[in-house]
Amino acid sequence: MLRKTWVLFSFAVATAFGAESVLIKNATLLTVSQGTIPDGSILIENGKIAAVGKDLAAPADARVIDATGQYVLPGIIDCHSHIAVEGGVNEGSLAVSAMVGIDDALNPTDINIYRELAGGVTTANILHGSSNPIGGRNAVIKLRWGKSAREMLFEGARPGIKFALGENPKRSNFTTPPGSQRRYPATRMGVEEVIRQALTEARQYLLDWEAYKAKQKTGKNPLIPPKKDLKLETLAEILKGERLVHSHGYRADEILMLLRVAKEFGFRIATFQHVLEGYKVAREIAEAGTGASTFSDWWAYKVEAYDATPYNAALMARKGVVVSINSDSAEEARHLNQEAAKTMKYGGLSETEALKLVTLNPAKQLQIDHRVGSIDVGKDADLVLYNAHPLSVYAVPQKVLIDGQVYFDREEDRQRQRALEAEKRKLMEAEKSRPTGLPSQERPTKP
Repeated sequence: MLRKTWVLFSFAVATAFGAESVLIKNATLLTVSQGTIPDGSILIENGKIAAVGKDLAAPADARVIDATGQYVLPGIIDCHSHIAVEGGVNEGSLAVSAMVGIDDALNPTDINIYRELAGGVTTANILHGSSNPIGGRNAVIKLRWGKSAREMLFEGARPGIKFALGENPKRSNFTTPPGSQRRYPATRMGVEEVIRQALTEARQYLLDWEAYKAKQKTGKNPLIPPKKDLKLETLAEILKGERLVHSHGYRADEILMLLRVAKEFGFRIATFQHVLEGYKVAREIAEAGTGASTFSDWWAYKVEAYDATPYNAALMARKGVVVSINSDSAEEARHLNQEAAKTMKYGGLSETEALKLVTLNPAKQLQIDHRVGSIDVGKDADLVLYNAHPLSVYAVPQKVLIDGQVYFDREEDRQRQRALEAEKRKLMEAEKSRPTGLPSQERPTKP
């Protein structure tokens, strides 16, 4: 009952404040794209940023949020997340599982959605796991807590897919059950071969359909079309440039391998995920137009993650790579602003460069930067209000807006917690006052 009440309350927060016009005033605006605006205002109309500046006027019926002493940042974007997935993220039975999709398994009631929302995250790239050289299709979502799975999907976001290199897909860190055969591939060169073979089949699949359609145009009308294959349909979208590839990988040699394969087949890798040795081949990554979504300071948790450095993000950025800091963790995502701040210590990035790592840069990697990632007129009003500068360890989100609606309000959250605690105490007191046994006249007697 408490769980149901909590969900309904959170939905009410989002809808009750969903007025067509909202004015945020007296805040320090960290636009990311246009510098910092002290004592600034943002006017929101119909979920979009209508104006940014100082002393803005608002319609008479607008809801006004006085953010005096607070900082406003574009909503944080996590380019590598596994939250909100029902029943696991790995379809590990096959080496290529491009036919499965995360959007079919989204769980909108996962409490991690609300917790990350409370940490300032407004958009997340929900990825398939890394047990396959070619995994399943991803889903980009907005953390619209209280909405359905379909309503959380980021409208118009480019579709993507998960690739994986290294220890996970070759299963060097998996124990094969007794009596069962180890799944191919079992080596790094086998991982490359699986990817190359799958793309070769997808290329032939495209050619077969093109030949079929060409015959139709000539009036020959072939009776039997090529066999429909959902796996190859997805892979064909990669070759046509319609689906983004987000590839798990750590080592420099494997990064270069996949860049060569992509060049051979005529497509571009959108992002390398983790990419802990990206600093070694940053120039090659930049020349390929590929992004890098990495950790701030995680490494040494397995062999291929040993040769890493917290300077990785800054070194790649200095070479022209579009870099983001991601979580790969429901807990880590709650403080991605602080993870970005570490790059100022390790690499000397500026304040704006650090903020871009969790806002505009991941938006570019997901090709949604025309909608989110900075405070600019015309973009979605996905905003976070902090009580201190977001790069400070003392910064705590106070309100989080998505599409101009308040989906998280810390004061409302505190009030609700107090109400739940009071309800819990009331139920416990009622339980204590109940009699512990049956009245004497109702007690069963021995025969």
